[in-house]
Order: sequence, then structure tokens, then C-alpha cells
Amino acid sequence: MVFIKRKYLIDLETLLHYFGEVGIFIGISLFVPIIIALIYGEEAYITPFLYVGIFSIVISLILKFGFKKRNKMSIKLSMFFVMFIWLYISFLGALPYYISGELTFVNAFFEAMSGFTTTGFTMFSPTQVIPYCINFWRGFTQWIGGLGIVFMVLSIMQIVGNDVKPLYNAEGRDERIFPSIKHTTKSMLLIYAGITVAGIILFILAGMPVFDSIFYSFSAISTGGFALTSSSIYYYNSFLIELVAIILMILGGTNFNLHYVVLKGKWKEYFKDIETKIFLVVSLVSILVIGLLLTYHNVYGSNIFHNFRFALFQVVSAITTTGLQTSFAPELHGGYTNLGVFILVIIMIIGAGTGSTGGGIKLERVGIMYHSIQNHIKSLLEPSNAVVVNKYHHIKDYRIDDKMMKYTLTFISLYLIIYIISVLIVLLYCNDLSGVLFEIASAMGNVGLGDGLVGPTSPLVVKLVYTFDFWAGRLEIWPVVIVFYNIARKLHKTI
Repeated sequence: MVFIKRKYLIDLETLLHYFGEVGIFIGISLFVPIIIALIYGEEAYITPFLYVGIFSIVISLILKFGFKKRNKMSIKLSMFFVMFIWLYISFLGALPYYISGELTFVNAFFEAMSGFTTTGFTMFSPTQVIPYCINFWRGFTQWIGGLGIVFMVLSIMQIVGNDVKPLYNAEGRDERIFPSIKHTTKSMLLIYAGITVAGIILFILAGMPVFDSIFYSFSAISTGGFALTSSSIYYYNSFLIELVAIILMILGGTNFNLHYVVLKGKWKEYFKDIETKIFLVVSLVSILVIGLLLTYHNVYGSNIFHNFRFALFQVVSAITTTGLQTSFAPELHGGYTNLGVFILVIIMIIGAGTGSTGGGIKLERVGIMYHSIQNHIKSLLEPSNAVVVNKYHHIKDYRIDDKMMKYTLTFISLYLIIYIISVLIVLLYCNDLSGVLFEIASAMGNVGLGDGLVGPTSPLVVKLVYTFDFWAGRLEIWPVVIVFYNIARKLHKTI
């Protein structure tokens, strides 16, 4: 028993050491909004970011040097790390909102978790005037969280010689461009940064102000969804701006390994990939149906192209799990009809590509299930001695075996179970089935498309359910389930 307790203490010491490394990164990030505050004359907001940044760095240095890395990062230990690091960084990220007096602590934590998990639900009131530096921090948290906070610091951890492979896998990224995770991480960060800069330039050329261009480039490429106004991207009422956002959302929702392969000149791989095929089919069908619904009900006038413009943007925003909006509650409850809203719910649950900044079940898992069902039907029709090969192409060829099928089916089942439980809890407080189904799908998929149900005055339980869904959805379920299972098993043994 003493040995077990000592082992746990050693694991805890290792986790706290890693917490310190990530916390230093967040602490440094907290100084960036100070530059924005100086540019826009918001000196009153310098103190919160300065104090929290210093606090984060000091605490993190204590953790880093006060606790030694006593164990290698096993898969199990990395699950604990990945699960709790999001709570730690959300706590640090919430402090500027709270100390500045902009939000209560619960709302500030909700906002920070929504930002880092690239969800996009907000606790700021539609009528609230938000300072530039606070808005920049909102957008910046999404950009940091876009590739995953753990993934973002893998390069830093590599420099000090840490074994990062378990962390890489725990973040749900089991594909690599290079045999070396260090090279893979560096390449992805360069692609991510390059697309971000290109997005800023394109938004400016499309007529968007510079600050707005930076913010929405952060929001779109991270598939985050935070907006500067309650009108989101529709505030500009510009198809050209919406088109730039659509391009960035698609790039953000696409596997970054696939980006690299395409940039190397193998552009045919994009169209061969199973995720691309599913994305194109689901998106085109959804745009067609919703566009026809909007046209039939003259939601945006009698012009069919105008209605399809809104359908195009909202479908892309939903399936890439971004959450930028051009359609809002009145249209969702009216012209979209229950059929249109249900389609959005389905594609939010499906989600974006693996290895992307998006959330949801992920296109690859949907593809695995599709191929498995298709091949099972074939096997029933073929002679008993016939061999049906079950495989798919995702950057390279994969064979679908029983282990892969069980893993995929289990994940989808767990995802839907958490979704159903969340819906049931929120329905106790919100008597709007359609709205709750829509927003919980949005929360779990880290989308952020809102129906107007959750806000600053929502019941505490509702906010906690949403926050948990942001967290669990971003972690892709497994770390949460494994950690809670381990804790429950240990507690059961002690009773």
C-alpha cells in the first residue's frame, strides 16, 4: 500500500512539473494583450494582464523547478495530464476577465474554457462594450487552443528532452508527417501560422478593419467562432468577407497532415482522402436542402442565390465546427424549419477532420463506420468463402480490423451517451427541445453556433454542463472516461 501511495506521489510530481512548462507558455501569452491595450489607450486593463502573466509564470516556475520529472510520460499519465491541463490553463485564462471586472468568475472560466477549446459560446452580453485588449485575448485563446495547448508546447518540451509521444497520442493525434514528432509539430505550427497570416491579409483586402481581420483570422483558422459583435460575421454583410472566412474555416477543419501532403505537390491526395469525400458529400447535400428551404420560405428574400449564400456559410461553419454565424435564432426557428435545424445538428455532431482544429466525432470515424457497414452488407451477399477487404484511404491506406471497429463504435457510443445526458440535464432548466438539441450538439462539437439559450444569466448548472461538454468534446472523450474510470475504481477498492 505504501508503494502504491509513493507511486501516485511520483506521478503527481511529474504532472506538476509538466503543468509548470505549459503555465510558463500561457504566462508569456498573457503579456501580448498588453501591447493591444497600449495601442488603443486602454491603460486600465494593463494591470490585470500584467499581474496574471507574472502570477502564471511565477507559479509555473515553482511547479517546473520545485517538482522533478520522476516518471516517463506513460499513456495513462498523459491522459491525466491532458485532462487537467485544460482546467489549469482555463483558470489562468479566466483571471484577466475576472480581475478586470468584465465577468464574474464562473462566467470568466466559461469564457476561457470556450476560448481554449475553440468552442465560441460567450458570456459577454450582446449589449456589453468589450475593450480591444479583452477581445484580443478572446481571439488569442482560440488561436492558442486551435492545435491544442498540449500540441502547441510539444516543441518546447522537445527542447528540454522530454518524451512527448504519449502526450501527442493523448491529444488524439496519432498521425505524423515525419517519424520525428518534433519535425511534425514544427511543420504543423508553420502551416498554422502561415494560414493565419494569409487570412489576415485576405480579410484586410476584402475590406475588414485590421484589428477585426486579426481577430477573425484567429477565430476562423482555429475553428473557434468567437465574434466581435452579436451579429458575428454578418455584421459586415459582405459576401467577399464571408468567402474568406469560408476558406479559412475549411482549412482549419482539414487534417493538417493533409495540408502538408498537398503543399508538397501531392494535391490529388486531397480528393482521394476519405475525409474530403465525406466532407464534400455531406456539405453539398446539406447546402442544397437548407438552401431550398430558405428559398421556399423567402427567409432572405426571393433571390435564390442570396438564400444559398446563407446556407453555404452556415453549413460550412457547422461542419468545420467553427461557429461563426450569419443566421440567428429568428431564422433558425423560422425559415430553417425543424428539418434545417436537424441537419445542422447532425453535421455538428459529425464534425471536422482528424488532426484539424475542429471538433465533433470526426469525419474519419464516420468514414470507418460507413465502410464497415458497406462491407458487412457485401459479405452477406457474397459466397461464404469470399474474402471482403475492408479498407479506406486517409493520407495512406488503412485496413479496418475488429480492433479499429470496436474503438470507433465505442467512441461514437460514448459521445452520444454524453450528448443525451447533457440534453436531459439542460432540459430541466430550458423547456425548448429543439434549441437544447441544437446547442448541446454545438457545445460538444466545440462549434459555438447559438440558439440564444445560454448566456450570462443562465442557471449555474446549465453553464457547468456546457463547460463540461466543451472540455470533454475537445479532449475527444477518452481522457475524461479513462481518468474518471480510474478514479472510480480506486475509490471502490478503498470502500
